[in-house]
Amino acid sequence: MLIIGIAGGTGSGKTTVVHQIMNELPETEVGIISQDSYYKETHNLSYDERTKINFDHPRAIDFDLLTEHLKELKKGNTIEQPVYSFVTHNRTDDTIVTHPRKVMIVEGILILANSELRDMFDIKVYVHADSDERLIRRLKRDIAERGRDMDEVLNRYQTTLKPMHQQFIEPTKAFADIIIPNDKYNTVAIDVVRAVINQRIL
Repeated sequence: MLIIGIAGGTGSGKTTVVHQIMNELPETEVGIISQDSYYKETHNLSYDERTKINFDHPRAIDFDLLTEHLKELKKGNTIEQPVYSFVTHNRTDDTIVTHPRKVMIVEGILILANSELRDMFDIKVYVHADSDERLIRRLKRDIAERGRDMDEVLNRYQTTLKPMHQQFIEPTKAFADIIIPNDKYNTVAIDVVRAVINQRIL
């Protein structure tokens, strides 16, 4: 199994890069695990308490479960990925049955910040985007998809997202094998990743 880690700041375009890589690969050969599914469950907290959690800090992620799930997939076992709700800020009771594939893509802002998880990646990719561009994308997404208002998103960006990005996410660029600039010139980097994958799955 080839495991690819794709990191980058919020709104950097990681999902777009994942889709670009997957577009030309056989669907049955590639699986995706999102770090967002592995936020720690917080059933013991009220909704108001959950809204105050710093979701951009490594402590918010259940890295133990994520690492354990990857190990199970490597052994050829099926896992049940948690399902997280950004509306309630908590895990739901649902799970997604995920089967092992020749290629597993793990994507998320903090996946290169955890050394045990990082060591499991055969290829480490960091998607780089300008901070203004990331903020604009985050605003659009959170308002359209997550029921937030502009003040809430901007406040969170200034108090949490930006400082956490500078402290925990941007430094992980140093661990990347490939840095992809998220603009129209990223096709070469995408092609390099695809070529490596194709060598493994052919």
